Formats: sequence, C-alpha cells, structure tokens
Amino acid sequence: MDNLKISSDALFILLGAVMVLAMHGGFAFLELGTVRRKNQVNALVKILVDFSVSTVAYFFIGYTLAYGVNFFSSAEKLATDSGYQLVKFFFLLTFAAAIPAIVSGGIAERAKFNTQVAATFLLVGFIYPFFEGIAWNGNFGIQSWLEAMFGAPFHDFAGSIVVHAVGGWIGLVAALMLGARRGRYSNEGGIAAHPPSSIPFLALGAWILTVGWFGFNVMSAQSIDKISGLVAVNSLMAMAGGTIGAVIAGRNDPGFVHNGPLAGLVAICAGSDLMHPLGGLATGVIAGGLFVFMFTVTQNRWKIDDVLGVWPLHGLCGAWGGIAAGIFGLKAFGGLGGVSLSSQMIGSLLGIAVAVAGGLIVYGALKALVGIRLDAEQEFMGADLSIHKISSTAEKEASW
Repeated sequence: MDNLKISSDALFILLGAVMVLAMHGGFAFLELGTVRRKNQVNALVKILVDFSVSTVAYFFIGYTLAYGVNFFSSAEKLATDSGYQLVKFFFLLTFAAAIPAIVSGGIAERAKFNTQVAATFLLVGFIYPFFEGIAWNGNFGIQSWLEAMFGAPFHDFAGSIVVHAVGGWIGLVAALMLGARRGRYSNEGGIAAHPPSSIPFLALGAWILTVGWFGFNVMSAQSIDKISGLVAVNSLMAMAGGTIGAVIAGRNDPGFVHNGPLAGLVAICAGSDLMHPLGGLATGVIAGGLFVFMFTVTQNRWKIDDVLGVWPLHGLCGAWGGIAAGIFGLKAFGGLGGVSLSSQMIGSLLGIAVAVAGGLIVYGALKALVGIRLDAEQEFMGADLSIHKISSTAEKEASW
C-alpha cells in the first residue's frame, strides 16, 4: 500500500506538471495574438527557448537554492520512491519558468533575444528561488517569525505572489527600462494604436492557460491524499468572476474578455484552498475589473508600454490575490481560517520588493553591459525578420 501511495503521488504530480507545461503554449499564443504580425515568430520562439533555459537554470541552481535538494547522485538513488523528487522538480520548474514567460509579454516587440535569454537564466536560477524558498520552504525563518507575530505564516497555496506578482513586477521593471515601442507615444501626447494581430490566437492562448490552470492550482497539493475539490471550484468561480468583471469593465472588448479569466485565476491561487466559493467569485470579479482599469491607466494615462499588460494582470492581480487570501480565507468571511491578513500583506510586499530589486539588478546590469533593446531599424522591421530571419506568413505584408 505504501508503494501504491508513492506511485500514485508521483503520477498525480506528473500530470500536474504536464498540465502546467501545456500552459506555456498558452503564454506563447496569447503573446502571438496580441503583438503585431511582424513579431509573431519571436513570441513563439521566446517562450520555448525561455522554458528550456529555465529548465537548466532551475535544475543546476534554482531548485537547490529554494529547497536544498540537488540531483548529483546516481540514477538508482534518484529513481527511489518512483522518482517522486524528480517529478516534484518538474512540477515546480513549470512554475519557475512562468516568470520569464510573464516578463516576455511586457517587453514584447523591442527586446533583444539573446539578452532576454540571459535574463531568464538569472531570474530562474537566482531571483525567483530566493523568494520561493522563503514562502514555500521556510528559508531564513521569515515564515516562523510571521507565525509568531501574527498567529499564521504567509499563505500562498499556488503562487499568486510567488509566481504571478513576482513575474508581473519584474515585467514592469523590464518594460520601464526598455521604454515604449517606437511610435507608440508621440511627444505631443498622442497615442498610436497597436491593435492585436489575431484575436483568435489570443483567445486560444487564454483558453489553453485557463484549462491548464486547474493543474496549476489543484495539483499544488503535491500528493493525492491532499487533493481538494474546494480548490477546483474556487478556481472555477474566480475564473467566471474574472470574466464577468472584465466584460463589464471592458465594455465587451475581446482582449479584456479573454484576459478576464486569467486575472481571476491569478488572484485565486493564493487562497484557493481556504475560501468559500462565494469568496472565490468575489476575488475573481474584483481582479477582472482591476485588470481592465489598471491596464487602461497604465497604457493611456501613465504611458507605460507593457504590451500584454503583465503588470496589471500578474503584478497587481497577484498582489490582490495575496491580500484576498487574508480576507476571504478568514472564518468570518466563510473561509477555513488559519490565515492572517497582516502576514498576507507583509508576505505580499516582501515578494514585490524581491521582484523589483531582482529586476533592477538583472536588467540594469544587462542594459549597462550589452544593451537590452533592438535598434531602431531592427524594431521597424520586426523581431521576426531581424532576429529569426523569417516572417510568420509566406509573403511580407504591406500592413506591417
């Protein structure tokens, strides 16, 4: 029976890893559908290469920094317990690789390819696992201190802060360092529209992400005896709430509508194992409206050219999710309890601080050493031809 339990756990978390791996295809198609046609190939190539580089960085450095576990032993030893530690690494790798996938959307259409690959290695090897270890492995005693001070540690079941807020805030730093795409904003205050190249591909990416998210959240239990239908239904309710919030706030705009479920799912990650489904619905509705409002403010008022809106979607909705877990997770609001709003706020702010500091270090150093932006001619031609020497269509279209 023990062997069956171990094997079942290994299969359970492996299925979760495969579902989250599929989400990276969602990241690729969401970006492909949002950018202009001359940058579609680059969007596809970036996500695949970033995932591969993330695998190497996390295997050799990041996983060890976060959990103190390495794989420098015999294959015979690694295969014990049905290789559970290996598939756990695979599962958590798919989370780590989401960091550069998130950042990719914010810096689309004007970032150097090789420089971003280098940034991916540094982010996944060093920056992300530093905070991951604090939140999910109790490193540096911060979780113990929060529990002693406020009665509960920082709670982030599936990564509203650890993955999404960290990725979103790094993406903001990178977008600010790159500056806006040429021609996006004029000196006279005008704003040039860069509409999505393909709503169908954008929608496909959103759907792939949405489906895979149930592996992202439910399989975060990491063993089959801890699987929870509450997590699944809270994720469902937050997805629906995010869509409804976005369709109302976004006035039926298809780009907002298809990002709405993602906003809700980002926000529910932290407290999906604690909330009542009504709390999950409220969390999603607020996240959907927050994304639409802040995307509009960011692009039109503040003139920050965050192409896919990764800061409002992941950075802000992720931060809201960390705080929401400390509200709707309380028994007074129908939750299971065992959570502290103070701990949630401190943990959320710590994650944001690590992300901003890490983003400044990584992108600041790369900008100073090798530069992080395509030159004017390359950007005008598009990343597809400038970097990959091929376009997404057989013929070069004048509408570019």
